[in-house]
Amino acid sequence: MSVPDFQTLMLPLLQLASDGKEHSIAEARESLAAQFHLTEQERAELLPSGRQARFDNRVAWAKSFLQQAGVLTAPRRGHFQISDRGRQLLQENPPQINIKALERYPEFVEFRSSSRKKETEDGEIESGAAEHETPEELLESAHSASEVNWQRTS
Repeated sequence: MSVPDFQTLMLPLLQLASDGKEHSIAEARESLAAQFHLTEQERAELLPSGRQARFDNRVAWAKSFLQQAGVLTAPRRGHFQISDRGRQLLQENPPQINIKALERYPEFVEFRSSSRKKETEDGEIESGAAEHETPEELLESAHSASEVNWQRTS
């Protein structure tokens, strides 16, 4: 099994929080890695920058997107808890939670609109970018592509 994309991690992350308790991001990484049967090698795979493990990055972004939609709250740094909105979403028994599912929440739409506007203004990410990569992965891909283009023209 390869490292699941951040959208695939959203539903299991929200389900982890469904007990109503406060959870740490470190606890979530351990639980999700076990749930997806990730090997140590898969867990250790780094982003191209070499600064962070791909899996850790994807868990963090799944948490961030769920928070932006208001289905998770952050009672303190590095921790999260399900909100009433999150409980309502889980009661619907969704087969998955992804960006499209979160777009029902105005706060999430606003977050995505402002993020996309900035990305486009900065020229870092094209609007047709892959929806399965985290924002950091997209930035690194764009940076790598610009380096390749620069090398070709030099």
